[in-house]
Amino acid sequence: MSKVKGAIVVDTTRCKGCALCVEACPKDVIMLAKKVNVHGYPYVEVVYADDCIGCASCGIVCPDGCITVYRTKLEKE
Repeated sequence: MSKVKGAIVVDTTRCKGCALCVEACPKDVIMLAKKVNVHGYPYVEVVYADDCIGCASCGIVCPDGCITVYRTKLEKE
């Protein structure tokens, strides 16, 4: 069975910083940033991108649909 590598992209301009995705992530890949977006909200950012497994938990719980999840199959060597 091949492994899956995940990647997420956060639309920081639409993120309201509710942090539901931070709680939902089983690998602690994303965290709330200390910066704010153009609307004055703190937003989430990817901190440990290499640990992402592409489970899409963050994208599912995001109430504003700010997170896009990508999955890539890694072939066995």
